[in-house]
Amino acid sequence: MAVAEQENPLIEGLERLPIHPTTMVIFGGTGDLAHRKLLPAIYNLAHEGALPERFNLIAVSRSDIPHGDYQQMARESIEKHSRRKPDPQVLDKLLENVRYVPGVFDDDSVYERLDETLKQFDKEAGIEFNRLFYLSTAPAFFATIVGKLGAHGLNRHERAEIRVVIEKPFGTRLEEALELNRQVLSELDESQVFRIDHYLGKETVQNMLAFRFANGMFEPIWNRNYIDYVQITASEDLGVGSRAGYYDTSGALRDLVENHMMQLLALLCMEPPVTFTADDVRDEKVKVLHAIKPVDAPTQTVRGRYTAGMGEGKEVPGYLEEEGVPSDSQTETYAALRLEVDNWRWAGIPIYMRTGKRLARKVTEIAITLKPVPHLAFESQGSVGVQPNQLVLTMQPNEGVSLSLGAKIPGSRMRIRPVNMEFLYGTAFLSQSPEAYERLILDAMRGDATLFTRDDEVEAQWRIIDPILQSWGSGEPPLVEYAAGSAGPAEADKLLEAGDKWRAI
Repeated sequence: MAVAEQENPLIEGLERLPIHPTTMVIFGGTGDLAHRKLLPAIYNLAHEGALPERFNLIAVSRSDIPHGDYQQMARESIEKHSRRKPDPQVLDKLLENVRYVPGVFDDDSVYERLDETLKQFDKEAGIEFNRLFYLSTAPAFFATIVGKLGAHGLNRHERAEIRVVIEKPFGTRLEEALELNRQVLSELDESQVFRIDHYLGKETVQNMLAFRFANGMFEPIWNRNYIDYVQITASEDLGVGSRAGYYDTSGALRDLVENHMMQLLALLCMEPPVTFTADDVRDEKVKVLHAIKPVDAPTQTVRGRYTAGMGEGKEVPGYLEEEGVPSDSQTETYAALRLEVDNWRWAGIPIYMRTGKRLARKVTEIAITLKPVPHLAFESQGSVGVQPNQLVLTMQPNEGVSLSLGAKIPGSRMRIRPVNMEFLYGTAFLSQSPEAYERLILDAMRGDATLFTRDDEVEAQWRIIDPILQSWGSGEPPLVEYAAGSAGPAEADKLLEAGDKWRAI
């Protein structure tokens, strides 16, 4: 009698949803983002068999080089930055269908040559490829490129889907964001626009939704009755490096808080969506952003700048001494805020945010501190005592989740100290998490916008941040300093309510 073959539970969920044949166009194809992230992500999707069966890649950039030179450049980028060692056969097959179109982004002839190349791929294959345009350029070119795509009829196709991925930052002030939305949506439908925030492609960010809505133990306590306060931290141990030109016009608030951290906050606080479709999820996120009370910048924010200190195991210069930074710069490298979501679930819970460069270590995490137990019966000599439970979701460096619990120390007396229950992606699933860009590029090809930012989300985020920028521009609160390698300026402690404390960086 034949033994019935058992199903392998590890295969479940790994099935590949078919994706229509696609031609992807990277504007800024010779840039840093393309080299370090996009090209390696595309290779890893090819390696896993996740790309559509027929896939072409076109790069558009200023350098006047032949296809072969760009293919070699792409090969070197993938070999250097891929999360896995490239398989020569997979890499060769991928690079066969790579083309290069040189020229500046406001030149009409670039779009004429691009149109010819797109049509050539369609003709050779005998099918109509979907087109995915990825704007990996300076923000000043976003409206120009979208306008030129519209002018040359590349924004519509009768028999194929046209999608456009736009990188951050989406504007530098509310007024700019509104105008950019107006320009983009004059040529494209909102359903065609994918405003990318790579934080949303991280496994732990998506897992936040799974932890909240797939576990009955968390939902009953996810409210003002049980949660004491929340901290969202995105600290970096590096300085500005070679990005001084960009960073000095941006600063910590625009660079991380307005986009990444506001998105984390929205996912943390949103109500359960009716379905996990793109618009239902984004509807709930927008409600959270609209519920955030206006921030009084002088009392609810801190801005700082690093001075010389220790970093990467050596002495490092202060921000003003970094190459390319103006000596009279008033740009902040650290930002901390106290916010409140003024709705039924979250009213009265302080939400603290902080981000900065040249801090003690690199970590991105959300820490939810629960209210302490009402009666402390366990105080004893040698006991740490009952500490409030904390749930910590870590995005980097080690993706995972930990929950602190009070436990008895072995021995004859009742002594209590915190212990951690911990789950790490790498050990739980015995596999490396895919890079965020891999997931997001795949979703954009599918047309799934769940992890992308909608126009009303962008506007809601800027309506929170813009008044803070105005106040900071007038010198309120003043810019304070902190030593490189520290946990940030001491002034950040003034944001905390009685009994609250920052987690160690």
